[in-house]
Amino acid sequence: MKKGKVELYIHETLESKGAMLFSLIDPMDYKSNEVAVKTAKAVVDGGVDIVLLGGSTGVQGELLDVTAKMIKEQIDVPLVLFPGNIATVTKNADAIYFMSVLNARNTYWITQAQALAAPIIKASNVEPLPVGYILIHPGGTAGWVGDANLVPREKPKIAAALALAGEYLGNRFIITDTGSNPKLQGSGPIPKEMIRAVRSQITVPFIVSGGVNTPKSLRDAYQSGADAVHVGTAFENNSTDHALKVAKSFSAITREEGLKKLKGR
Repeated sequence: MKKGKVELYIHETLESKGAMLFSLIDPMDYKSNEVAVKTAKAVVDGGVDIVLLGGSTGVQGELLDVTAKMIKEQIDVPLVLFPGNIATVTKNADAIYFMSVLNARNTYWITQAQALAAPIIKASNVEPLPVGYILIHPGGTAGWVGDANLVPREKPKIAAALALAGEYLGNRFIITDTGSNPKLQGSGPIPKEMIRAVRSQITVPFIVSGGVNTPKSLRDAYQSGADAVHVGTAFENNSTDHALKVAKSFSAITREEGLKKLKGR
């Protein structure tokens, strides 16, 4: 499969800027659909490189179609679906994480869901991005839904081995994710040692997700080896002014750390 426009955009941005910032919008986390759309616009105005749309539960059907269409009308960066299941597909997005949960206990999440969704995605003319997805303890809702054998936070070599296997299986991106619930016991950003271990083993773009909600945790992720970082909770305040302010701050850090990466090559 040839690289599509969004995949090329990611590689070209990493080549020119060294690092990327992704914003995850889960409409279920906002008091209204309109606020979710305004937040998406605000974070893009603040410098976010890609807007992700989706969630582990409930983001499908008319809600997904309408939200995606409204966001697309407001932003000038790619809109990428972050699916919770096979129903998280809409023709109103640019691309979709075509994900295999590499540490799922249930083979449904490794290949079966993908087989069911593939014809729908092709018919929708949405670009698939081949993603190997690894869930790290505590996993949040994604870990429960994906029936994952969660990687212990103190076992970086396991995450690194899964990531390498994912690349060898043909995935062109690797994501490590701790889940989206910052209140879970043992939650927080993925340990720096784990990010370094994964980065040392793979050559494809590495995306870090979950628990990154402070300037320090964002900087730590980049300095440890992340190419891109998902941020969701830090932008969620049902206030577009808040989202814009945080996005500007986080984008500045992304550019600073990206420039360091480029100079260090």
